Amino acid sequence: MPRGALILIVEDNPVIALDMAFAVEDVGGTVLGPAASIKEALALIEKKAIAGAILDVNLVDGEISPVAERLISDAIPFVIQTGVGLPSDLASRFPDIVMRIKPCAATDMIELLAAMITTKRQSETCQGRTS
Repeated sequence: MPRGALILIVEDNPVIALDMAFAVEDVGGTVLGPAASIKEALALIEKKAIAGAILDVNLVDGEISPVAERLISDAIPFVIQTGVGLPSDLASRFPDIVMRIKPCAATDMIELLAAMITTKRQSETCQGRTS
């Protein structure tokens, strides 16, 4: 994980959210959230430039699709952890979404997201852009 990378955590289970937050901080990242709702997650995305996100599928106000779609449109790497799978519409429109089934180790999720962020940054550097 790039040092200080701002990582949004969207998870309505406080224990899982805390576990993810500690894992992000353990590798030098900075946590934004956790957000327990779609509304809260979208508001946080508007306020801060995030490097990546870890998302749960089912939140207190619905399925994660609006947040995932926003991250995709902004080219922000994210991973989804879920106990139920992806919403069918989201899965059919974006078949390359990275997803893991709960329970999954927070360290594994963080390593996966860190690799995605690093790949994105290297690609941007090769193209002459940086974020």
